[in-house]
Amino acid sequence: MLSRGSSRISGRTASSLGVRPRQALWAVAGVTALGFLVLLEMATRRYGLPGPLTNQVAEVIRRPKSAALLYAGMALTMVVLTWRQRFIAVGAAIGIDVVLALVRWAFGVGGTEGYPFGNGALWVMLGCGVIAVTRRTGRERVLLLKGVGLGLLLVAGRKTGDTWLLITAKSRPEVLDPYVAAADHALGNPSWVAGRIVEATGTVGAHVLHAVYGQLAVAAVVVSLYQLRNVAVERRFPAHHLVRTFLVIGLLGPAVYMIFPVVGPVFAYGTGAFGTGSAHWAVAELWPHTPPAVGSPHPVTYDMITPRNCMPSLHTAWATAIFIHSRKAPRLMRVAGTFWLVATLAATLGFGYHYGIDLIAGVVFTLTIETVLRAYDHGWDRQAVRLIAYGAGVFTALLLSVRYIPVEMAGHPLVAGPLLLLALAMMIHGYVRTTSRWEPEAVPPAPRAEPRLEPA
Repeated sequence: MLSRGSSRISGRTASSLGVRPRQALWAVAGVTALGFLVLLEMATRRYGLPGPLTNQVAEVIRRPKSAALLYAGMALTMVVLTWRQRFIAVGAAIGIDVVLALVRWAFGVGGTEGYPFGNGALWVMLGCGVIAVTRRTGRERVLLLKGVGLGLLLVAGRKTGDTWLLITAKSRPEVLDPYVAAADHALGNPSWVAGRIVEATGTVGAHVLHAVYGQLAVAAVVVSLYQLRNVAVERRFPAHHLVRTFLVIGLLGPAVYMIFPVVGPVFAYGTGAFGTGSAHWAVAELWPHTPPAVGSPHPVTYDMITPRNCMPSLHTAWATAIFIHSRKAPRLMRVAGTFWLVATLAATLGFGYHYGIDLIAGVVFTLTIETVLRAYDHGWDRQAVRLIAYGAGVFTALLLSVRYIPVEMAGHPLVAGPLLLLALAMMIHGYVRTTSRWEPEAVPPAPRAEPRLEPA
């Protein structure tokens, strides 16, 4: 009797010890995110502009810049709700949007900038947070707060990204495009090649790629909703999902922009096939028909408006994450994930937004982050640590090589090009090999018993 009671006590103690670190991690993550937003707000105020917190609070009433993003955030919040609660939440969001639209129309306020709807979704997320604090207790409160946090983080991540881009433009007057353009000769100047291909496809190809490029967040939400589809039933989140990777990529990527500011070929080398460049600040109008000469690369001054958001390519990084997380989905979603990755790569190069080396850096960046997040859940074994160190080393070596030996890379393309692709291939192979060991083994179905005839 005593041993049975002590085993129950020890079981509860072990369970509580397992839960407390998780809760502490969520608390630390929340405080860190809030502090980060406050710092960005202060940094933006130095330039006389509103920061992410100000813009987010204003969208409670003001016409939002992206209604789809707000409703996508609400959709992530609703993964913790029952179907009845989801219908109530959607109805409340639509009703609030209608009321606010009528008030703006009746009093002639709100202006014309932004979307006439979307505030309702933000109101619902905030309302769910209030309900979690005032009407829920225990695990149900934690679960609902996690859902609210997930939705608000998606929305805040967009505001944070916009602020980061503004800071890169204001604080980095010189860009390093000549270095990347020179090093890209080792890969055959893929942006120039892809730019001519997209230009040859005409408006149809351009519109398709623009749609894919611009709706990357929608694809991410679709995959995330599939991964989180059982949260309302199981009353817990899976150990790892796409939203975590997406947010970490968006948090760390802009920091590299500050270290390695690059605007992209369409801006640095011409007006571009679609008129998206800036001829006044361009080094020369060469893209996409004439690759620039290697020469002697040096930093060049650019305007303080265009974001320095090329190295690494975060669109490539996010599309890679979508591709990885769609591998366990139904066949249609796997095909869509593959299409989104290929189309995003084509768009980033074909529109002149990125150099080829940016894409390699983006894939290595994602695979390294993905390995870190998955190793945190599955354990820091030796193979995972080696892969993380390799990814960080390749990424660092890539930046240093482009900065300090671009001329040598361009002068020996048959050496530098294959080495770049080999480093990428080894990273991909290492990731597949490492993470495949963490996948649960499929249990073979039990053999069916053969029917036997009973003797009469």
